[in-house]
Amino acid sequence: MPKLIECVPNFSEGRDLNIIHQITAAIDSVDGVSLLDIDPGASTNRTVVTFVGSPEAAVEGAFRGIQKAAELIDMRKQKGAHPRMGATDVCPFIPVSDVSWGEAIACAESLGKRVGEELKIPVYLYEKAAKDPARSNLAFVRAGEYEGFFEKIKDKAWKPDFGPAVFNERAGATAIGAREFLVAYNVNLNTKAVRRATSVAFDVRENGRVKTSDGTPAGKRVLDAKGEPERIPGMLKHVKAIGWFVEEYGMAQVSMNLTNIEETPLHAAFAACEEAAGKRGLRVTGSEVVGMLPKRCLLDAGRYFLRRQNWSEGAADEELIDLAIRSMGLNEVKPFDPKEKVIELKIAAKAKKSLVKLNLRQFCNETLSDSPAPGGGSVAALMGALGASLGGMVANLSAGKRGWDDRLDYFSGFAVQAQAVKDELLVLVDEDTAAFNEVMAAFALAKDSAEEKAARSAAIQAANKYAAEIPLQVMATALKSYPILDAMAEDGNPASISDVGVGLIATRACIDGAGLNVLVNLAGLKDEEARSALGKRVREISTESEAEFKKISEAVENKIV
Repeated sequence: MPKLIECVPNFSEGRDLNIIHQITAAIDSVDGVSLLDIDPGASTNRTVVTFVGSPEAAVEGAFRGIQKAAELIDMRKQKGAHPRMGATDVCPFIPVSDVSWGEAIACAESLGKRVGEELKIPVYLYEKAAKDPARSNLAFVRAGEYEGFFEKIKDKAWKPDFGPAVFNERAGATAIGAREFLVAYNVNLNTKAVRRATSVAFDVRENGRVKTSDGTPAGKRVLDAKGEPERIPGMLKHVKAIGWFVEEYGMAQVSMNLTNIEETPLHAAFAACEEAAGKRGLRVTGSEVVGMLPKRCLLDAGRYFLRRQNWSEGAADEELIDLAIRSMGLNEVKPFDPKEKVIELKIAAKAKKSLVKLNLRQFCNETLSDSPAPGGGSVAALMGALGASLGGMVANLSAGKRGWDDRLDYFSGFAVQAQAVKDELLVLVDEDTAAFNEVMAAFALAKDSAEEKAARSAAIQAANKYAAEIPLQVMATALKSYPILDAMAEDGNPASISDVGVGLIATRACIDGAGLNVLVNLAGLKDEEARSALGKRVREISTESEAEFKKISEAVENKIV
């Protein structure tokens, strides 16, 4: 999965659609940015924009949006129900896929520096990006709003993290930060009573409920030594919840904000509501996600429900997502389309043509055509994916074998590993073709002037190096299949030993084939140091592959004979 970060800038304009369009068009003009949602509010006079991209693309998209907002929004005339302090009031970065908190904070700092220096807008870092712990709370930073900042900024304690310590009369100030992904999640109950739904909400939310003398809501509040009401904590950390009645659905819900899906994932909130509702004679009938969510929420939920079923977790992403949707009843009150609700899937739907989305006949036809790509590199990666898939298949069959219940976790673990290797190699099927296309694009560059010739030569060298690195990555990834196949040859279902053998042959063919593609691209590489290092790594992986193949194939042959 490529690095992916979400950015949710809030602009202080929710009524003028022309202005909103110009701001969002500026964001969308950045290559690598996917604009997912635009939510304007007339009464709040505020528009919340959601987009994703690589960290670099997200920073650039955010900067262009803030720049355009500063040009078009005059805070001297802006009024609305929502608190605000600038044309771009707030701009948080939220890690979605393979992005660390360090990288998210670096995005906030990089954007803040540019906004402060280039646009002369005072910038305050907040949440996880805050340099001053007191500024981590957005409400504290924004206190006094636009009108109050003219005096507030004169206080040395309120010197901006970036930009001038003089309030920008037209654009105001901006808070830029890094925060957790927030999922708005509602669980449906078989009741219309708000009071009963509220009781379940109090059971599950972190803040719990106020302690009373007799344990009932009508009882006398119990106070601590400071005279503050004592509280009985709820079941879940990082959860805010209330009960409400939704007239549209004709039912009550527990409405929750999950503010840390790492520590309290979606399925944990669902399970807690099931438990609390059951104790009160109620039943959870389904649930809904408001807005979008990261793919991992549904993958983790799918694995959780497989564990509850005492079954192998080594299922494909598509199966895990489908199981999560059905198990949590996400389709009960309205259709839940993962291609629209899951961030990564919505991005993939917008992406260019992918080889792995072709059916087998289409892939073979494309390979057989007179187009040079896909070629041997992509086919090698596909063979590796098939080898890993066969190893995972044997693991799943073994996990479900009657009488082997005590070995479920052992085989399930290998099945999960196989899924991961398979997914990595399928990404590389497309990546190898993309790398070849970059080589072709470099050779097609102009070469009329000396400058053009130099630029073309540098581009060809960079493309050749990249085209060698991708099949080398295929080799290294496929090598991870051997421990899986080894374990299945020794311990797996004996009836599937031939499948292990075919997986073994496919894995070896992948590594040998990818190795050829590394070497052919090294031939055109002038960087001797890089060529030597890459060539050495090819030999190391090939040697290890031959040793593993020989060892495991002997085990396979002994069991077949």
